[in-house]
Amino acid sequence: MKNREGGQKVATRAILEAIRAGVIVIDREQNVIFCNQMAADIIGRGVAAILGSKIREVIPESELGQVLEDGKPQSARLYIDGRLMITNRAPVYDGGTIRAAVAVFQDGSELQELLSRLDNTQSILTNLENIFEHAYDGVIVIDRNGIVTRITKAYCRFLETTQEEAIGKHVTEVLPTSRMHIVVQTGEAEIGELMNIRGKEAMVMRIPLRENGEIVGAVGKVMFRDVQELRSLAEKLNLLESKVKFYEKELQHYQRHYQKVRYTLSDIVGQSRPLVRAKELAEKAAQGKSTVLLRGESGTGKELFAHSIHAISARQAFPFVRVNCGAIPAELLEAELFGYEEGAFTGAKKGGKPGKFELAHGGTIFLDEVGDLPLPMQAKVLRVLQEREVERVGGNRLQQLDIRVIAATHRDLEQMVKTGEFRQDLYYRLNVFTLTVPPLREREGDIPLLSAHLLQKFQRELGSRVRRLESRVESLFLRYHWPGNVRELQNVVERAVNVAESETIVFEDLPLYLKDLENRRGEGVLQPLAQEVAEAERTAIIRALKATGGNKVRAAELLGIHRANLYRKMERYGVED
Repeated sequence: MKNREGGQKVATRAILEAIRAGVIVIDREQNVIFCNQMAADIIGRGVAAILGSKIREVIPESELGQVLEDGKPQSARLYIDGRLMITNRAPVYDGGTIRAAVAVFQDGSELQELLSRLDNTQSILTNLENIFEHAYDGVIVIDRNGIVTRITKAYCRFLETTQEEAIGKHVTEVLPTSRMHIVVQTGEAEIGELMNIRGKEAMVMRIPLRENGEIVGAVGKVMFRDVQELRSLAEKLNLLESKVKFYEKELQHYQRHYQKVRYTLSDIVGQSRPLVRAKELAEKAAQGKSTVLLRGESGTGKELFAHSIHAISARQAFPFVRVNCGAIPAELLEAELFGYEEGAFTGAKKGGKPGKFELAHGGTIFLDEVGDLPLPMQAKVLRVLQEREVERVGGNRLQQLDIRVIAATHRDLEQMVKTGEFRQDLYYRLNVFTLTVPPLREREGDIPLLSAHLLQKFQRELGSRVRRLESRVESLFLRYHWPGNVRELQNVVERAVNVAESETIVFEDLPLYLKDLENRRGEGVLQPLAQEVAEAERTAIIRALKATGGNKVRAAELLGIHRANLYRKMERYGVED
């Protein structure tokens, strides 16, 4: 008998060890008298260390002792080292007396996940239910037998029925003209179909519902309760399209009259090889998107090339905005380039003002005389070019930009980088596609063409009757080195046109410095002192401007005269900057 009981105990212990749950048994004194390996693993201690310990020492939150006192089984959640456990506790009787209590617990994380998913599913179903019930649209759902299972309150109001009356009936009893039961049979959707509902022509859609490839019902929706609504929307759409076309025309008018590209490649007169090569490069530049840097002496026509590149590029229908970086005072330059918000500074325009970069959005911005940008402004311009975004002065909102950048300078940027006058990173950002405009002295054969073009230009603009150059004048033009390039030639011709007394410009119509140059051709010819001084001053001014890269302040210092005096002499001698 004892052997039999011993065998049963061994078998019971083996069963308790084999089950995939933790099992703990305590005696009347709440000492642990049994603990299987699974329970020890969950608790995180060895079986030997657990046996003989008080249950609260092993599991502080355990309520197994309560079961010993009241004899009532329990099912509860229990956290052991932060892990959720589902536990069942029960008393152990012997002859009607409670001798022990047993707890069986297992990992509840999977159950918790299932409960969480169930809660989420319930939440989604509730939301869908609310959406369905409060939908403005008329929606109806039927099963495979054509029985109405769902219908929105809005549709019920439209049909003058209730959900209670409609649900459970065949769809044709609720809506006699319905074809939803036919859609269930054919499995083909019907979208944009016209249907008569209570005397109104409505547009509806009917879609079969499938589950595992099998049709289980259909859903119908009223797209437009009255087709007249659709016609009204179409009329409104036509009106909006008309307005858009009107505003497009207004925008094109604005672009033509206020941001018009004034020049194209055909306006750049000349047939010399250097000029033809420059125009070919301009066409290539127009086809790309990279930043273009126009280089060349003052007066060579860099702005004409900038306009021309924009005019034949993909951005030709959008703004071309020119900024003369050397003509705007440094204290105003930031507001001019980046714009400002209302109240940004004293005198700021109400409502703010967009900057040049904003105005050029979609098109091209031309940074003329970029070498004259102050160093602090160079850093800000660099950021705009890198990030393609701009922030107004006094603002806190970044605006994205889509712009093409063309820059121009007559200054030696490489030397300026070495002397710290120009940022190296900005130089590399600008010097991507370089186009050098040749000086007039290198354009062999172009001077007669340019002279004839300028005479025709002044005939149109000034009403001039001058048509030609005297051969002596033309010969002088060919010998002269034209330090001011095309701009100087234009200045000389315009002055001569204004003083000419016939249809031909003669030697006497030319500016003093050119006549002096011709008179001094014969070696040893002595000029009046005033003429000698004038020629010397003009030559000195040109050399000083070249030496300082066109910086008039430094040129004036180099010559030892006041800047205002330099300006007057430049005007007097026809020296352009």
